[in-house]
Amino acid sequence: MTHHVQTFDHGRIRELRLARPPVNALDPALCRALIAALDAAVAGDAEAVVLSGATGIFSAGLDVPHLMSLGQDRQALHAAWGAFFGAARALAGLRIPVAAAIAGHAPAGGCVLSLCCDYRVMARSPNPAKPYMIGMNETQVGLAVPDGAQRLMRRVIGRYRAERLLVGGSMVPAEEALRIGLVDELADAGQVLPRALEWLGTLLALPRAPMLLTRSRARADLVEALAPENLDLDRFVDGWYEPDTQAGLHALLAKLGK
Repeated sequence: MTHHVQTFDHGRIRELRLARPPVNALDPALCRALIAALDAAVAGDAEAVVLSGATGIFSAGLDVPHLMSLGQDRQALHAAWGAFFGAARALAGLRIPVAAAIAGHAPAGGCVLSLCCDYRVMARSPNPAKPYMIGMNETQVGLAVPDGAQRLMRRVIGRYRAERLLVGGSMVPAEEALRIGLVDELADAGQVLPRALEWLGTLLALPRAPMLLTRSRARADLVEALAPENLDLDRFVDGWYEPDTQAGLHALLAKLGK
């Protein structure tokens, strides 16, 4: 267990719970802690992993106030984004099954991490008038979505529907996310983790070697999507300093009250 990622064992399945209050914003320390926790799970006796967050918020995505505090330090900005995509790559390339237990909102980087998992269980909001939302809303704050991240969404919901959501920076409520295949299952908040564990249990009941080999082959495109050449972080960092992007990010900071 680390300061940023809590570890709980459920028999053969290890739960890795993002634990950076209040919204599990993904700064480099959290991303590195997640990579280390995934490595430890594989190195130990875990046969599957559940990635979870807090009730009400899986992860709010990248820590924008932290990124903005880096100012003109392009090297630090590149390293911060590299740490995030390193965590996504670690999830995508994990050699054991991993399910996402999404007990709340999952915008931007939170959505990306969930798409790197084999299966996504999302919570129904206790207030139907305020549903939990998921999606990549980067364009809303002036960021272009790297091709690699776009591939993750196209992989699960199809090219045209992904285009509509990505270009518009749209977030979708949990019920709509289930309908279009962005998540695999809905459950009440208290049942999200048990359902994720149950789904993983069905895989672990299969003959292990054939299941893992088939899974590896089926997910090869997911791993390829996050290859450095499909992320082009140098170009992404250049775009970070574009006037439209900076205006959007400063507007977001003002909204957050930072």
